[in-house]
Amino acid sequence: MSEIEQLAVNTIRFLSAEAIQKANSGHPGLPLGAAPAAYTLWAKQMKHNPANPDWVDRDRFVLSAGHGSAMLYSLLHLFGYGLSIENLKQFRQKGSLTPGHPEYKLTKGVEITTGPLGQGIANAVGFALAEKHLAAKFNTAEYQIVDHYTFVLCGDGCLMEGVSAEAASLAATMGLGKLILLYDSNNITIEGNTEIAFTEDVLKRFEAYGWHIQEVVDGTDINTIAKAIEFAKAEKTKPSIIKIDTVIGYGAPNKQGKASAHGEPLGEEEIKAMKQALGWTETEAFAVPKEVAAHMETLKAEFAKKEQQWNELFANYRKANPELAKEWNIWHSDTLPVDLLNDAEYWTYEGDIATRASSEKVLQKLSKVIPNLIGGSADLAPSNKSVMKDREYYSAQNPAGSNLHFGIREFAMTAMANAMAAHGGLRPYIAGFFVFSDYMKSGLRMSALMKLPVISIMTHDSIGVGEDGPTHQPVEHLAALRSMPNYTVFRPCDTRETAAGWLAGLLRTTSPTALILTRQNLPLLDGTGKEALKGAYILRDCEGTPDVLLMASGSEVELIYKAYDELAKKGIKARVISMPSFELFEEQSIEYKESVLPNAVRKRVAVEAASSFGWHKYVGLDGATITIDHFGESAPAGTLFKDFGFTVEKVVETALTLLS
Repeated sequence: MSEIEQLAVNTIRFLSAEAIQKANSGHPGLPLGAAPAAYTLWAKQMKHNPANPDWVDRDRFVLSAGHGSAMLYSLLHLFGYGLSIENLKQFRQKGSLTPGHPEYKLTKGVEITTGPLGQGIANAVGFALAEKHLAAKFNTAEYQIVDHYTFVLCGDGCLMEGVSAEAASLAATMGLGKLILLYDSNNITIEGNTEIAFTEDVLKRFEAYGWHIQEVVDGTDINTIAKAIEFAKAEKTKPSIIKIDTVIGYGAPNKQGKASAHGEPLGEEEIKAMKQALGWTETEAFAVPKEVAAHMETLKAEFAKKEQQWNELFANYRKANPELAKEWNIWHSDTLPVDLLNDAEYWTYEGDIATRASSEKVLQKLSKVIPNLIGGSADLAPSNKSVMKDREYYSAQNPAGSNLHFGIREFAMTAMANAMAAHGGLRPYIAGFFVFSDYMKSGLRMSALMKLPVISIMTHDSIGVGEDGPTHQPVEHLAALRSMPNYTVFRPCDTRETAAGWLAGLLRTTSPTALILTRQNLPLLDGTGKEALKGAYILRDCEGTPDVLLMASGSEVELIYKAYDELAKKGIKARVISMPSFELFEEQSIEYKESVLPNAVRKRVAVEAASSFGWHKYVGLDGATITIDHFGESAPAGTLFKDFGFTVEKVVETALTLLS
């Protein structure tokens, strides 16, 4: 290591430690130990241009161990991504660009939000998959316009999480040779040495997955780290893991190698001792030696040349391949290439079918007009009807395929889709049984937090699952997803509403959407269609002011639709309201919401084969719900619906009781 390189590494260490100390909160251990590896990657091996953090062919860097964010912010400052020293001083403070864990779209240079351990590895697999798919679509023999790597830095904790195993297994199967995992192996977690709970041979595990494996036994040896990365780059067919043996809290004489270095500030005295131990001569906090600043300017000039070379390549590509270049623009636009809202064919359907089958019909139409649609299921595609029939399946041998086999890996699937959306150029969707959204939940939450428009097809949506029993019958899951900020839940009642749900998901560029779909057949109801985009609308109405409002979503809309006629026979004026999406309805004007749910009508019945949680906002104190606030049973679906009160008769009875 040269003198200037050592000085740059130590600058990363001290900027990180001092930011944590000023905040009196954070994790200094990883930044101090991993700084040499991070510097080596960013300065010597990673293709990026700080002057344009959004350059489409940049290498992606994922800090899976997101608690080491102080190191990432120090890198972003030194390499010129726009973070100032003042930003570093505001580490973990309200409104700052340097929050406790990296946040996508908040801080330039942060590729994905990380923090919950393990997900960053799955994110990186998604980035690498996106790169390989786009390369297969757009590259020509003469012009390799998509040619970048995905690097991910993880720690011991990331590799204990199951999601990392799910993703790592799939990465090798997919042949993601441009995925390189730097494993910061310091053998320490919050509770102590990893020997208390983590004794496996990680490299042998990854070798068994089918990865290319290497180990660097001295985590301060940047030359050896650089060579290991070069070897990993040379491996074209397998993802690579480089185990880098480091000392947590390196340089802090009283804390290095100890659990106490992991998750708390070092303390002013320990920082002073570290300065002495590492030969740091700067007296002021947050100092960047002028030699390091000059060194970084030299590096940045070289980085800018890389993008300029790519820009020239792409200009020639555009001239030589005008049609591909036109497609490139379509794929990288947030605007749909067709006007589905006013496309009569898109809204034309016949027959009574399950909404999972409705979704399949809609998906086939979409696959013909949205070329960058890509997605798949967690081994349930024949059941959740999520295959684009005119597209091929992706494989290591056929990366141009846009149907994906995720295997039985719901969590990894979700985290991968998040990264595919963040990468740019793709519109991902994923699919599974609704009850297994429990396995997906952390990834779905990250979708919402990052404002990523991932669409989730979630089928077998209620006790309608029937004989599979309570383990497979979602009860509380609608309430769980509806409780999540910036998440759109859409439970359609027929095929036209399903088409509306898909369109809503495609039009929402800053939030994810879940389509909640049935296993059992549902009738195509008169009056359904585009109005469902408003989240709730009047499906059947009466003359004058209604006596009672009947509202439902999904399969239960049929019940209130039929109850309308039975109530009319008894002289009761009802209004039938389909409510496929609470979230979309809440976005409407006060006037519209009043027109659908007038405040003056207090007698209200809500029907949904799920938890009542959330419906009281709409039924009020004078209303009632027909819901299920207990687990289901194993029995034919028809039996369960009848026994649990999901019948026309029950709706009528409940309405009459309210009005008596």
